[in-house]
Amino acid sequence: MVFTYPWFLWGLMAVAIPIAIHLFELRRPQRVLFSNVEFIREVKLVTARQRKLKHLLVLAARIGLVVFLVLLFAQPFIPAPEQVATGNVLQVVLDDSPSMRQLGPNDQPVFEQAIDQATDLPLAFPASTRFVLATGSPDLLSAAAFRNAVEKVEISSQAGELARALAQRQQLSQRLGTGPLFVFSDFQKNDFSARSLQLLDSTQQVFLVPAMARPSANVFVDSVWLDDGFVRNNVDLTLRIRLKNGGQEPAEKSPVKLFVGSGQAATFQATVPAGKTVTTQVRLRLTGLNVQECRIVVDDFPVDFDNTYYFTLQPAAKISVVEVAATEQLDRLYGNEPLFDYQFTSAQTADYRKLTEGNLLVLREAPVLSAGLRENLRRAVQQGATLVVVPPKERNRQDAYGQLFRELGLGPVQWQSVPSTGPVLQDVALPDSRNPFFKDVFAGVNPRADMPKAAPVLRWARTGTEVLRMRDGESFLAGFSSGEGMVYVFSSPFSAPYSDFAQHPLFVPVLYKLAMQSYRQQQQPAYRLNQAVVNVQLPAAGAGPETVYRLVQDSLAFIPGYRRQGNILQLEMPPGLQQPGFYKLEQSGNPIATLAFNVDKRESDLASYSATELRALIGPNRPNVQVYETSGSQTAAAQYKATRVGTPLWQYCIWGALVCLLLEALLLRWQRRPAPVPAITA
Repeated sequence: MVFTYPWFLWGLMAVAIPIAIHLFELRRPQRVLFSNVEFIREVKLVTARQRKLKHLLVLAARIGLVVFLVLLFAQPFIPAPEQVATGNVLQVVLDDSPSMRQLGPNDQPVFEQAIDQATDLPLAFPASTRFVLATGSPDLLSAAAFRNAVEKVEISSQAGELARALAQRQQLSQRLGTGPLFVFSDFQKNDFSARSLQLLDSTQQVFLVPAMARPSANVFVDSVWLDDGFVRNNVDLTLRIRLKNGGQEPAEKSPVKLFVGSGQAATFQATVPAGKTVTTQVRLRLTGLNVQECRIVVDDFPVDFDNTYYFTLQPAAKISVVEVAATEQLDRLYGNEPLFDYQFTSAQTADYRKLTEGNLLVLREAPVLSAGLRENLRRAVQQGATLVVVPPKERNRQDAYGQLFRELGLGPVQWQSVPSTGPVLQDVALPDSRNPFFKDVFAGVNPRADMPKAAPVLRWARTGTEVLRMRDGESFLAGFSSGEGMVYVFSSPFSAPYSDFAQHPLFVPVLYKLAMQSYRQQQQPAYRLNQAVVNVQLPAAGAGPETVYRLVQDSLAFIPGYRRQGNILQLEMPPGLQQPGFYKLEQSGNPIATLAFNVDKRESDLASYSATELRALIGPNRPNVQVYETSGSQTAAAQYKATRVGTPLWQYCIWGALVCLLLEALLLRWQRRPAPVPAITA
């Protein structure tokens, strides 16, 4: 046993006070003689022995009271089995992610349990210890300020990964020194792993405190998608909804409702086993060209933070196709389909504005390829457009095309010589049905089908995505990534006598597929609240340098940081935006887009590490990492104090002093009888 304040032991000299009082109360009795004292002497001897024992017990009780009071001020404790230097700074990571809303065994959210555990930590450390809270500022806090800061922490839908918070604490440790680190979390398996432990300093003492939740079911929307890549107006659409059960219990017949705008579009029930997914399809139809605010509501209890999934649907805009050539040829192909917006510009006098607005740029056998045209084509591809290059048959145009290929990053190409007798046509090989390019294009491939013929005039060294090949294995159509866009190159011209591809039935689906793949919608149907940047495609109208963008929901308004690149607006998520739902993006007060935000679906997967699993994950090679299990009545602070500081005994001193007081009171009342009242006779 060791004393925290040993100088208080000088107070044991106060034991002399009850001893002096005891001696003072002992007085010599007066001797009285009687004629017959045989019986009186026996009674007197018995009474004296009882009185002497009583006085000794009272003296022992008073001495014990003084001793226990002195020991109380001396603060005795049993030294801890593990003596480790802790430093004067304690770091605390408190997981404030939405998954901490799940209920514990006592029907209390595990987040509140973690707060109770964290507020008790100052009891296990000296008064000079300073605290740093991960969810707050990096300032050093006193014990009272730390408790106040912990009680103000709330669940944040923008909470990032636990591993990221640990990495930030590691950087802070290099500035503040290596003090102990306490981590209060539910330790989800999709967020915390052995790799997260590698981010910790091996010289720092780390204590993991898992918040154990009660097993339950949790059905949430994992993803939604449409069978058709283009949302059409007044056309029946098939919406597929994938539900997942992120809990440990199966969910039986959970009601699910789909709302489009203010009306209910579908309702059904779903039975989802624990940890499994179920996909359901529903039919819906959009009316009008405006954005439709859609939501899927799952009636799920007790985990309800992810019961509603918000997303938007809007009929797709027309795909802008720009043909750059000497004469129009693709107008009958794209002009007759309402899905496309076809435009033509002459290669000699190209309209560069059309190139910047086009989704698909078809450079077809252009007789002139000026430096300005090459630069605008390269710039459009870098910003996300798709360029289809059909080489010319004139040999004097090959140098300009070779320069364009180098600027696009395709590298050098090899131009094939044409025999004097004319080009030699070869058969194009059958399309590979396993190629993603031809997904949902052909119902089946007939091996006896006639294929187009072509005479390749160029080859390329860079390996790209093969779309069509010749019979001899050489490429006929291949795609290459360049910047944010794609470049597709045909190995032969469309015009005769080099190819009959333009007259073949394969021509239309291939050119349509190229146009459809060029369409990229920057605005997503839904976003996560914890993602750093949101990309939104703005209208073609420009904005001044003083433009202010706001995200508005009812009476709430947030001003995010942003960066604009062309018509793409990159928004930084405002820290205060915590509530899932629909937000209007306003530009100088005018609404320009509707954005849907949801909680990260990884938070809905409630599979977490238990204390035993955490110890197995840590292994024997990290002795500096300990796991405190708080499922019982002992808190993390009490466990730390017992193993790292010691077992305090002051509370036993209080009980000892109270027992001595009670014993003295009982002894003083023992055998105290009232004096007899003499009888009065008449």
